[in-house]
Amino acid sequence: MLRNVSARFLTASVLVHRDVRTTPSIRAALSAFNSVRNYTDEKDEALQAFDTSLLKFLVCPLSKKPLRFEAKTNELINDELGIAYSISDGIPNMIPQEARLIKKESNSPAQE
Repeated sequence: MLRNVSARFLTASVLVHRDVRTTPSIRAALSAFNSVRNYTDEKDEALQAFDTSLLKFLVCPLSKKPLRFEAKTNELINDELGIAYSISDGIPNMIPQEARLIKKESNSPAQE
């Protein structure tokens, strides 16, 4: 039974593939996709930098306060809450559950 099902599937998929390749409108659409640049052509070594002009618009999703960009760690920092949002390939990851906790440096003396 499995052999019959797989044979029918292969036969049907070959027929569909043949019809798709020979239909003129679909052939024209497929040729248009050949000119589209493939994302894998881009080298992995060239990391995209974060566009700091976005800081005017980006706010912390938890506190709705402005964020500070830390170039050394490539993160957006919320000093008020003490959390850092990572940036990968120029895109900030603003999911609160994936934010990293950072130590708050207190300049005031310890309260007892």
